Amino acid sequence: MHTKLVNQNLPSTCPTDLIPTNETIPANQPPPKLYAEVVVNIPLNKIFHYSIPPHLRDSLTVGMRVKIPFGNKIITGFCVGFTDIPFTGKTKDIISVIDTFPLTDALMLKITKWLSSHYCCGWGEAISAVIPPVVRSRTKEKWDAFVKCCGRLAELDDKTLLQIKTRAPKQAKALEILLTISGRVGISRCDTEDNRNNSPLSSSSKGGIEGEISAKELINMSGCKMPVLRQLEKKGFITIANRLVDAVNASCNDPLQPHLTFTPEQQNAYDVINKKLAQPKPGVILIHGVTGSGKTEIYLQTIAKVIEQGRKVIFLVPEISLTSQTIQRIKARFNNVAVLHSHLLGTFHHSQWSDIKEGKVDIVIGARSAIFAPLKNVGLIIMDEEHENTYKQENSPRYNARDIAIFRAGCENAMVILGTATPSLESYYNATIGNYEKVVLSKRIGGRQLPPVDIVDMTEEAHKRRGYNIISQRLEYYMNQALAKNEQVILFLNRRGFAPYIHCKRCGFVLKCSRCDIPMTFHKKLGTTLCHYCHAEQHPPESCPDCMINRINYRGFGTEKIEDEIASRFPNYKIVRMDSDSMRVRDTHEKVLTAFGRGEIQILLGTQMIAKGLDFPNVTLVGVISADTMLNLPDFRSSERTFQLILQVAGRTGRGPKGGRVVVQSFNPRHYSITYAAAHDYGGFARKELEYRKQLNYPPFGKLARIVFRSRQEDRAKEKSLSVADKLKEMVKANENHLEILGPSPAPVTRINNMFRWHLLLKAQDYESIHDAVQGVADILKPSKSVQAVVDVDPYMML
Repeated sequence: MHTKLVNQNLPSTCPTDLIPTNETIPANQPPPKLYAEVVVNIPLNKIFHYSIPPHLRDSLTVGMRVKIPFGNKIITGFCVGFTDIPFTGKTKDIISVIDTFPLTDALMLKITKWLSSHYCCGWGEAISAVIPPVVRSRTKEKWDAFVKCCGRLAELDDKTLLQIKTRAPKQAKALEILLTISGRVGISRCDTEDNRNNSPLSSSSKGGIEGEISAKELINMSGCKMPVLRQLEKKGFITIANRLVDAVNASCNDPLQPHLTFTPEQQNAYDVINKKLAQPKPGVILIHGVTGSGKTEIYLQTIAKVIEQGRKVIFLVPEISLTSQTIQRIKARFNNVAVLHSHLLGTFHHSQWSDIKEGKVDIVIGARSAIFAPLKNVGLIIMDEEHENTYKQENSPRYNARDIAIFRAGCENAMVILGTATPSLESYYNATIGNYEKVVLSKRIGGRQLPPVDIVDMTEEAHKRRGYNIISQRLEYYMNQALAKNEQVILFLNRRGFAPYIHCKRCGFVLKCSRCDIPMTFHKKLGTTLCHYCHAEQHPPESCPDCMINRINYRGFGTEKIEDEIASRFPNYKIVRMDSDSMRVRDTHEKVLTAFGRGEIQILLGTQMIAKGLDFPNVTLVGVISADTMLNLPDFRSSERTFQLILQVAGRTGRGPKGGRVVVQSFNPRHYSITYAAAHDYGGFARKELEYRKQLNYPPFGKLARIVFRSRQEDRAKEKSLSVADKLKEMVKANENHLEILGPSPAPVTRINNMFRWHLLLKAQDYESIHDAVQGVADILKPSKSVQAVVDVDPYMML
């Protein structure tokens, strides 16, 4: 085994010039198969050479996985090429070839090689991100066990459940989860018998409560094992049946719907897209359309045009919760549609990936990882809500799907459409200077007006009412009006749980996570406090651990507390909470949104998963409970995210003939991100924010990288960060690099999961300077037992 360091100094790349030159994909005639070039899934960008035994030379091709000796271990690597001249010295033999066909082709190897160089990670890490785990595990089973609720579960009361919890806690845990998916617990807050029977997640009948979950998922969530479920089956609470996974996810056979007629603005946008599609390299088009302006119809008719040309389409959405709605819309117009995202059941995930690779699919829909779909002859990549930070992966490889989409489109001479009502400032700037084509949709379909936005100053509200109230008088007034007319309300708060922190009124004690430098969040439904970083759990104290006085206070509010508040003020209306706590069960969000669309739910409360993509004409009021949750974060993008969230959630109302209204509550009502959002003035906000960014050389004017140092000993993390900073400063003094170095300093969240964190920021005018700087300190950044260093190019999270 020998190593070669891959050159990370690719030509300068950025979102404006990601489209590569006409570089040819490697030829079909490789060098003699004497030695294999292998990469492994480690954070080092190295290629290793291995000898190929004669009996494996015919079976091994580029893109396959191999078993190799690596130090004193046997691990899996990816074959990325061949050579007849190894590095000097003796090479080790490949042990075996794992695959019977290549998992990656030449195009995907090219994409992953660029990804590893641009985002400063290992090539093996990049390839591992491309191939779903279920494919790497070679899952072939087509049947899964599913658990269904029986009649006895409908008769289960709290007293019986408590008895079961005492004797068999794991059985009780499984029953509680089943009650949740059946609508009895944690979903609906209206406790009448009629509302329980009409739960969005269940349909009551003489046979009992309907509600289904895979046995694997129930086991993972409850911590029990299959024998526990068999005991519940014997007791008559559940039935367990094996079912075809494909049958569970079968698509309907309804006739395809015709296309809709364009408005003049839509037609103009479509004409621009058609003109660009006719060019050899169509490039990137930014569709900047207000909410409800008909961007989706443009997407659909452009997809039809591309498929007519015999090419394929990738459609990316920012949230897995939005895929179901997108799937319904696309399957209503097209056949041969596949879905790719991490929440798919394993066997179905495997079959979808295989169908795509075998050329059975024309359209792939999914979240960010779908950009790596093994689809041939891609002619169009659509990124809906392109501004969303969920397109950026927060673990290695830390790629941005938007940049991968632009690079892939350049390789395949495809078009990229970026669509949003609130473009990221990077995309807006690139369109302004001509790197992207830009089309604007300034009007809603049907001539409907954008909803008026009322800003409520919560400081004045507190003075008027002699105390703080979570729901302002104005919001409560408009809620009463809307609900009295049988209209629907959406309430938005980007903070889950019941109380963000617990403190002692007497001595000021705050309950913090023992492993992280943040307060614990109280979750009333679970009766416990949770750390939202390391997921540690702790029972809430009844008295202060420091002063022993019983003056513990639950401060702040999250979606759980808002749910209680709304339920007490509006007891006759059904409220459903949508956040990552209540939507843990697969397909729950889809069932809730379906019920909301049918009018079975009057008030929908949630976090950012309800802030985008929802289209319900009967929603006439949107309330933003607190516009300040994002605004006060120590992040240069906090104003941009606040503006985007308010404008996006405001767009969920006023989509029908009844019109709509938005109420925004804030303690900082005169901040420009809030006032511009209230005026629906994207241009004004962008000009002001870009002015600040330019002064500080933040993106899009400068390029940014963040290096985080993590260690169980804070001194070690600090020492490593200082040594890297000193080396970088030496490079700057020697004029080797035009670089600005900020830090090092403790990260805003100094400790996560018992790992102390220090960080520094690198600013430069181009990516080449960033890459050169990282390459210059590569030896110091190598992982060790005591300190881990993480490089994040174009960081989206600064905490």
